[in-house]
Amino acid sequence: MKASNKLAGALVALCMLSGTAQAAEVTWKMTAAIGEGSFFYQNFMERFAKNVDLLTGGRVEIQPFGAGVLAPAFKAYEAVSDGIVEAGHSTPSYLVNQDPTNAIFASFPGGMSGEATLNWVYNGGGEALLQKFRSETMGMHTMVVGVGTSEILAHSNVPIKTVEDLKGIKFRTSGAFAAVLKDTFGGVPTVVPGNEIYTLLQRKGVDAVEWSTPGANITEGFHEVAPYLILPGVHQPSFLWEVFVKQETWDKVPDDLKALITAAAKLTTYESFAHFGHEDMKAMAEYRKTKVEIITLATQEAEKIRVAGREWAKAQAAAQTAAGKPFMQEVLDSYLAYQANWAANSAYLVRD
Repeated sequence: MKASNKLAGALVALCMLSGTAQAAEVTWKMTAAIGEGSFFYQNFMERFAKNVDLLTGGRVEIQPFGAGVLAPAFKAYEAVSDGIVEAGHSTPSYLVNQDPTNAIFASFPGGMSGEATLNWVYNGGGEALLQKFRSETMGMHTMVVGVGTSEILAHSNVPIKTVEDLKGIKFRTSGAFAAVLKDTFGGVPTVVPGNEIYTLLQRKGVDAVEWSTPGANITEGFHEVAPYLILPGVHQPSFLWEVFVKQETWDKVPDDLKALITAAAKLTTYESFAHFGHEDMKAMAEYRKTKVEIITLATQEAEKIRVAGREWAKAQAAAQTAAGKPFMQEVLDSYLAYQANWAANSAYLVRD
C-alpha cells in the first residue's frame, strides 16, 4: 500500500473513532405546543436544545419539532405519556380544564409579575412543587424552561375600556382567564392553536385575542388586522412553560447529565426572560408608530380583573380540598405568600 493510501486510511479511521466518541449518549425528540420558527419556539425550544448541547459537550441531543409535526399543539403531554416522543414543551395553561392546580403554575389574573414569578420558581419552591405535581399525577419529570414577562391583554376588533365591555365578547384565550372571563364577566372564551389566531382575528371569527408578550405578538402581526391594542396584561401577568419527560426516561439518564440538563433548563429560563424584556420594549416602540390605537385600562378596571382572578383561584383550591385533593391549596398558599412578601418588601426597587 502506498504511503498516501495508508495516510488516507488512517484519517478515515481517526474520523470514525472521533465520531463514535462524540456520539450523543442521550437523544430525545421534543414536541412543541407552538409552531416551528415562532418567537416562543426560538426563544424556548431552540435555545434549550442549544444550551443542552453546549453544557453536555454534545453528550445529550435534543431534537425540537414544532406543533403538528409529531403531535398536535395541545397534545404534547399526551404524546410524551403515550411514548410517541421522549420529551415535550408546553405550558400548564393548557391543562387547567383537567386540573385547576395547573393555573397557579401557569399564572392567572391577579398573579405575580414575571420578576416575582422567576424568584418564586427557583428560590421560593415553585419548581419543586411543579415537579412533585407532575410526578404524582402524570408520572413525569419536569423542568421549568421559560418564564415570561406580562402579556398584552388583547388585540381587538372592538374597544375594551371597562370590564363591562367584556360581556358577550368572543375572546380567544386559555387557562384561568378563560374561566374568569366567562363566569365573572360574561365573555365567550374560545381556544385555538397559536398558528390559527391571525386568520381567526382577521376574519372576525372572534372579537379579541390574547396570545403573549409585546415582543412575541408583534412577530405574529396581530396589530395589522385588529385596530385596538389593550393593556395592561392583568389576565396573564407572567407565564411558565416546561419541558417534561416520563419518569423512567429521566431515570435512565446518568446523574452527571441530569445535573447538566437541569442547568441548561435554568439557563434557558433566565436567558429567555431577559430576551422577552428586551424585545417587549422594542415592540411597544414599534406599536406606537403604527395606526393601532393603544388603550390602557384605568387602574380600578384592571384591579377588578385581578380580584376576580384571585377569587377564582381561591374557590378552585377550596373545591379541590373538599374533593380530597388538598395539593392545589398548598401550591396557592405558597404562591400567594410569596406574592404578599414581594409586594410588602419590594418598595426599594427602582422602576423606570
